[in-house]
Amino acid sequence: MSIAVVGCSQLVTLAGPARPRIGAEMRNVGIIEDGAMLIEGGRIQHVGSRRDIEAHATEIIDAGHRVVMPGFVDAHTHPVFAGNRAAEFEQRIQGASYAEIAAAGGGIWSTVRRTRDATEDALLDAARKHARWFLENGTTTIEAKSGYGLTLEAESKLLRTIARIRPPRCVPTFLGAHAVPEEFRGRASDYVELIVEEMLPRIATEKLAEYCDVFCEPGYFSVNESRRILTVARSLGFGLRVHADQLSRSGATELAAELHAVTADHLEHTGQEGIAALKAAGVQPVLLPGSVHFLGSSLYPDARAMIENGLAVVLATDFNPGSSPTPSMPMILSLGCTQMKMTPAEAITAATINAAYSLGRGHQIGSLEAGKQADFVIHDFDDYRELAYFFGVGSARSVYIGGSAVYPAMPM
Repeated sequence: MSIAVVGCSQLVTLAGPARPRIGAEMRNVGIIEDGAMLIEGGRIQHVGSRRDIEAHATEIIDAGHRVVMPGFVDAHTHPVFAGNRAAEFEQRIQGASYAEIAAAGGGIWSTVRRTRDATEDALLDAARKHARWFLENGTTTIEAKSGYGLTLEAESKLLRTIARIRPPRCVPTFLGAHAVPEEFRGRASDYVELIVEEMLPRIATEKLAEYCDVFCEPGYFSVNESRRILTVARSLGFGLRVHADQLSRSGATELAAELHAVTADHLEHTGQEGIAALKAAGVQPVLLPGSVHFLGSSLYPDARAMIENGLAVVLATDFNPGSSPTPSMPMILSLGCTQMKMTPAEAITAATINAAYSLGRGHQIGSLEAGKQADFVIHDFDDYRELAYFFGVGSARSVYIGGSAVYPAMPM
């Protein structure tokens, strides 16, 4: 069966070189006015004019003069956890600090306790609700981290749950080094040994994750501890990602460059030297403005300097219960534009094709080009810039993964 997607006010293809986009390339989103797309077997066969494509189709999807573009690729999420932290949200609004909440047994520890106690099926029920939220916002692929178990058994449970989330597509990342668990308080080095001697080898053997991530920050994991974890992870075949410079200029960005990690994420405190190190090492920055906004900070990553220095910037939600409880990539686009002075085109590039390359999937998804998976979204706009302009609007009219509808927002 051949499917033609027609009636596109703008077919936003993101077509371009077979690599992440940098500099001025990020402003070219490959628009075809009144474009069309031919799909066979879940893959894109041809992209061009409606006249050239429609005659070859056995089925027509009419976008109704709306924007059609690749599904968002959310390259940093924490989608599997039990409960939420809405009560702590209220406490912070009323003046309690994160440290005070944590000292009273809240913060990440409250999520860890509830997640450890939850069954795998209960976690899957919650994760599927979160997955639906991603789809509603036009996201078709997520990088999905563990990190709320902090034992081998609980981390494995989270990663098995991630493997059962479909749709969207999920790329699993092991984040056992999210925090030192309460039972190891004052014995961080012992927990690091547990990660490298038991957790990483078992997760590698069972093929539960593609990437390993570390929260490298004072009070969590030092540069030396992070280096040890990531070096062992690399030897076991994991790709490397690093939570870097979120709370301080900790040296994590330079560590990511030293180890040639795939990404360095957050980067709120990263300066010119760190940007230069990432550029020299070919590390992609993953910027998470949702967490800056939600925590009430005004210190956003310097996206403009990163783009002007030739880094292949990525935008992601950082969806999690503590610091960024949003699955909305359109909201992240808006923050990228208003707070980090990215253009709408740069923000969309960062949330699609650049994000896909950061997950090792740029040859499969992230743009609408012949040979790629037909992951696309029909948005209820007629100009792509409206995605960032109308913030807080659920614009995804219909969402397709591999050419099949996975989220019909409303009757066409």
